[in-house]
Amino acid sequence: MSSATGFEVRRATTADASLVGRLLFDFNTEFESVTPSAEELGSRFGTLLGREDVLVLLAEEGASGAPAVAFAYLTFRPTPYGDGPIAQLEELYVRPELRDHGIGTDLLAAALADSMQRGAIEMYINVDEVDVDTRRFYERHGFVNIEPGADYRMLFYMREL
Repeated sequence: MSSATGFEVRRATTADASLVGRLLFDFNTEFESVTPSAEELGSRFGTLLGREDVLVLLAEEGASGAPAVAFAYLTFRPTPYGDGPIAQLEELYVRPELRDHGIGTDLLAAALADSMQRGAIEMYINVDEVDVDTRRFYERHGFVNIEPGADYRMLFYMREL
């Protein structure tokens, strides 16, 4: 899928596992998150990219053959609340020097289109409260943290196992 940004969005394959692992590692280190090595992440994506319930999209500069500069990683899970799955946007990353050029928007649009083709009923995204720019990005694209009809925010909780 080509766009006005000059970047093309395509589905990653198992052959892209190392590249996706490197992009996720770069994302994690940029934000000072604890992370496995790029090699470990690449190895895990080697398995994940073969699954039907996982989707990774890559943004590459046209036909230049240059490596991807951005990615979106989604998982899909069944739910009893509808006939289709819930899409979870696990990660969306654009290299810092290329932000604000529409690449993230292209990835998100492709992720939404694929999710709708799969019959997904909702897409979930977790965003850190302090990450105001990212929250604004998703809100600009129609995402909310208040359920329709409610007047309080939804929160995400986790526990390491």
